[in-house]
Amino acid sequence: MFDKYFRKDINWGGKTLTLETGKVARQADGAVMARLGDTIVLCTAVGARSVKPGQDFFPLTVNYQEKAFAAGKIPGGFFKREGRPSENETLVSRLIDRPIRPLFPDGFRNEIQVVATVLSHDMENDPDMVALVGCSAALTLSGIPFFGPVAGARIGYIDGQYVLNPTIDQRKQSVLDLVMAGTAEGVLMVESEAHELGEDVMLGALKFGHDGFQAVIQGIIELAEVAAKEPWPVAEPSEAEVALKTRIAELGTADMKQAYTETQKLLRQEKVGAVKKAIAAKLTEEGHDAAAAKGLLKELEADVVRNAILDTGLRIDGRDTKTVRPIVAEVGVLPRAHGSALFTRGETQAFCVATLGTGQDEQIIDALAGEYREDFMLHYNFPPYSVNETGRMGSPGRREVGHGKLAWRAIHPLLPEKEKFPYTIRVVSEITESNGSSSMATVCGTSLSLMDAGVPLKRPCAGIAMGLIKEDRGFAVLSDILGDEDHLGDMDFKVAGTEKGITSLQMDIKITSITFEIMQVALAQAKDGRLHILGEMAKGLSGARTDVAETAPRITVINVPKDKIRDVIGSGGKVIREITEQTGCKIDIEDDGTIKVAATSVEQAQKAIDWIRGIVAEPEIGVIYNGKVVKTAEFGAFVNFLGAKDGLVHISELANERVNKTSDVVKDGDQVKVKVIGFDERGKVKLSMRVVDQATGADITEQVGAKRPRADGEGDRPERGERRDRGERRDRGPRDAAE
Repeated sequence: MFDKYFRKDINWGGKTLTLETGKVARQADGAVMARLGDTIVLCTAVGARSVKPGQDFFPLTVNYQEKAFAAGKIPGGFFKREGRPSENETLVSRLIDRPIRPLFPDGFRNEIQVVATVLSHDMENDPDMVALVGCSAALTLSGIPFFGPVAGARIGYIDGQYVLNPTIDQRKQSVLDLVMAGTAEGVLMVESEAHELGEDVMLGALKFGHDGFQAVIQGIIELAEVAAKEPWPVAEPSEAEVALKTRIAELGTADMKQAYTETQKLLRQEKVGAVKKAIAAKLTEEGHDAAAAKGLLKELEADVVRNAILDTGLRIDGRDTKTVRPIVAEVGVLPRAHGSALFTRGETQAFCVATLGTGQDEQIIDALAGEYREDFMLHYNFPPYSVNETGRMGSPGRREVGHGKLAWRAIHPLLPEKEKFPYTIRVVSEITESNGSSSMATVCGTSLSLMDAGVPLKRPCAGIAMGLIKEDRGFAVLSDILGDEDHLGDMDFKVAGTEKGITSLQMDIKITSITFEIMQVALAQAKDGRLHILGEMAKGLSGARTDVAETAPRITVINVPKDKIRDVIGSGGKVIREITEQTGCKIDIEDDGTIKVAATSVEQAQKAIDWIRGIVAEPEIGVIYNGKVVKTAEFGAFVNFLGAKDGLVHISELANERVNKTSDVVKDGDQVKVKVIGFDERGKVKLSMRVVDQATGADITEQVGAKRPRADGEGDRPERGERRDRGERRDRGPRDAAE
């Protein structure tokens, strides 16, 4: 039955990567079961044999999905089944899409769907890179035109040493989390988070990773030699298409060059659109298919823009290759926000707003590797008005999720430790204008808004997007690219970091790969641009404010003994609910006894803190407390003085003179000041009012004497009535029984 079953074992950095095909999902064009340790991912590739009429783009879809059974779990929620893709699934789908998309032939328009399903997760080897390799292998075996294979790797940096595919536990110790993919010739995709590492360290990681996945590429090739299907025929451009391209160049090159001399984006778009309409009208008049010319018009645009840069060194808006557009950084633009910033760079603008919350605001994330809580969230929104378009407003798409995560990675290494700044942080970046690199504007705006909110970042952070124009006659690296340069260029290389080093790096390539020489030039040029942007940001705000905004909650952290947590919470949460209701505070209690009290006013917070401390505190002899009389009896008064703790003020300790009746001195509900003078044999607290000045709370023991001479009949031993009133047990003897 499985006569076309093949298996390839590959030594991948000291671990065995296994690729199997021909046993599962045999009706897919390509199907590979990829395994590393006990992490297993099923990867499939299917392509449509024909192109949909009017299709003018390449419809590639990548779906990465994690099944809960892979970790021996049942999904949460009401329906108990997997639902919409999680953020991680969306990010990994993009991670796979980005390196494989450039490797399909130019002009290929057949619909392709790649699906990666996580079947098993060993909690040691992350499935994302296994999925990427498996999808590359499935495409290579499918016969679909694909100029691969590609492979990927995760790189860590621990104690000054690079680590290939670190385990989940090792990643916690690493100051670098870099994932990359490429071909045998070069690198196609990079995504990383770093703790302010230098350009040389990042470039070294890329070289280490590229060397590390060469064995995987060779293994896929060897598997394809025995298991690949017959390749699909790749259509070559017809004579008519070649002639049409030549005619379009004749009709529109001069006018297109003139249109691209306009430096303002919207005006330039109008002029370019007018040129395209004129060319289409002329082609229709001559009997050509105007619909077939759409893609060729885009090629004409690319040729004009790219050649102008290589020929003159000047770009669409008149800048040279290294100049950054004008920058304006403003903070505190929203009066009620905890922190806000408006970052404008040329025609790109990000409105970033920071909000500080408590532990109750943390996001609970249910992942295959286990549930965890996230206390830093960054949400990126790209409304259609930012590019003068109309469009649907709804849930964030893959692009918005990806751009938000890129900015998150840039800022995350710079956040203060939770013990020093116990807030949950959310930043929302609204892109109000866009003409290139809105994700890097988000990094800059987020850094400013957090500092405006009083978040003590280690250092300000800025980001810059680099572009590339590469032709046989040379290449040019562009700093701070425009939208058109991103669209028509060969590379989108984004670098974010501080004056000390890089915190995040992302690279996407639209050609088959780039060399390390180009990456080295891009990193050096990006550093100069980043330092320039940091200088412009400092004009708005150079460091974090010394305190959080008045509208933000004030969080005070206290610690109580673990065995007292139950007392603070109370039966069924009764005590903690009462504290929050009466003080208006939010209170988070952790298992180690850490308690965080959040309030918008100092008075509220102090009231809650005093209440909690009263519950957990133990009475100390000689200490004076404020108390409330909760019950009076013939022999004295019971006073609540420390949280829920009561003590007895014996009638002899009510006042310095003789007291005939307790009610002559105090009544239920009276506020009094008491001093702890001892404990009885059962540990009950003995209090005194007479040695405390009730007006000032001063200790007057020396003035009145430690003991007052007792009146007849007074003594320390409680009367039978006292025992009865206090509900204490007395052993009954033979005489009591006889009575």
